[in-house]
Amino acid sequence: MDIPSRTRHKGYISIIIAISLAIFMASLDGTIVNIALPTISEAFSLSSASVSWVATIYLLVMAGCVLIFGKISDLIGYKKIFLSGFIIFTLGSFTCGSLPDLTGSFLTLIGSRAFQGIGGAMITSIAPAMVTAFIPTDMRGKAMGIIMTMAGLGTAIGPTIGGFLTQYLSWHWIFYINIPVGIIAIILASQVIPVQKTCGGLEKFDKTGAALICLGLAFLLFGFSEGITLGWTSPIILSSIGIAGILLLMFVRHELRIQNPILEIRLFHEKTFLLLNIIPVLVFFSFSGMSYLLPFYLRYVSGYSTSQAGLILTALSVAMMMAGIVAGMLFNRIGGRILSIIAAAVLTGGYYLITHLRVDTPIVFITISLLCIGSGLGLIISPIFNMIMTSAPKKYQGMLSSLTSLERFAPMTIGIALYNIIFVQGMMAIATHYDVTQNAPKNIQLKVLTAGFDLTFFISFIIGILILVCTIIARYRIHPDYLDSEIEETSTALL
Repeated sequence: MDIPSRTRHKGYISIIIAISLAIFMASLDGTIVNIALPTISEAFSLSSASVSWVATIYLLVMAGCVLIFGKISDLIGYKKIFLSGFIIFTLGSFTCGSLPDLTGSFLTLIGSRAFQGIGGAMITSIAPAMVTAFIPTDMRGKAMGIIMTMAGLGTAIGPTIGGFLTQYLSWHWIFYINIPVGIIAIILASQVIPVQKTCGGLEKFDKTGAALICLGLAFLLFGFSEGITLGWTSPIILSSIGIAGILLLMFVRHELRIQNPILEIRLFHEKTFLLLNIIPVLVFFSFSGMSYLLPFYLRYVSGYSTSQAGLILTALSVAMMMAGIVAGMLFNRIGGRILSIIAAAVLTGGYYLITHLRVDTPIVFITISLLCIGSGLGLIISPIFNMIMTSAPKKYQGMLSSLTSLERFAPMTIGIALYNIIFVQGMMAIATHYDVTQNAPKNIQLKVLTAGFDLTFFISFIIGILILVCTIIARYRIHPDYLDSEIEETSTALL
């Protein structure tokens, strides 16, 4: 390898590290707060419903903003958005940890979390786009695998890190931990990320579409995230979901009428592109509901302690991370389509195994089931996102990147809510049918509880079959914009 080639290779590695830090920190902050909510609740003398806004507001802002910043990045370039996002995210982390004590107001924490969410949306919305823009084809699969693995790692270890920091330091440190990482990432990114030729300025930005999608997604996710707390028949929840439906329909209608939309909906007219985008929605929807209910199953049906259940569930996270690395290595060897079919089959097999859990199921069987699910997830995420990013013209990179981010966490929020409804209503229907009351023997009540879990796990299995079908019938073709010639300008910039 000559000196220029080695220099370019180091430059690519540096870009991957910078993007990985970004996606890791944004994913970590989506879950690290949850474990500290009881402590924050005590600190501010708040109810559990009120303090949950510390987690909710971050996700709502992220959901409302990702598509907006994806489009803006197409207009003004990725480097400006990425660096600005990390600066906002880091400053937001500092204010989350310090302002509430200085002001004595819980609202300052909420405002700081919203501000932090804006930064998180900026850096996560363009991460996949930066891979396809700056990384050559022969490294792209590995790069996407590493980045998606870091996203899974951040989500998985968030509660563990949050619990440790809250117990041995204070809840403020779940935010302060971001500051040194943010500073390192800002310095690194400013040096290694190339400056692109842009398509124009913000005068082309669709402000009406931005307002409609931001409000529509915020109302939608608020309705689903708070439905469990406020009740699904609550006027607030029904109104929120209704308003979301109206705003999102207005958004679609508006986007079809303008020249420079935030989301190019016409791309979905192509069958393969539509199928590729349906797959991650189904994956994260089915996984979120299953993973939300599984700890309760292990605790109340299988009888494991909280620590034992947590240890068992680490099998899923470990398998997901290891499979993500393997997916990156296999992507260029066997192709994204074949890899996604294999991954969907493994994931569906894991979902099938999980439907066979019973009160006396051995821990080995549970672990194997989780290893299959984690492996399937780790294998499918990076090839599917890679294929989405490279199936449409290069000018849509930022938009598609933000779309994949939205397809990651919006289905998870909705999936948890809907699976909870199915679980509760399923149990009630079964209990009513068999005339099981609260006075029934415990073994009978346990059978009803198990039946409720079986119903939800079976739904994940059915969705797994749909995912497998979609991967089989999707005929992926890489767009000409993404051939190796696209990185010539980037290679020059790295030198």
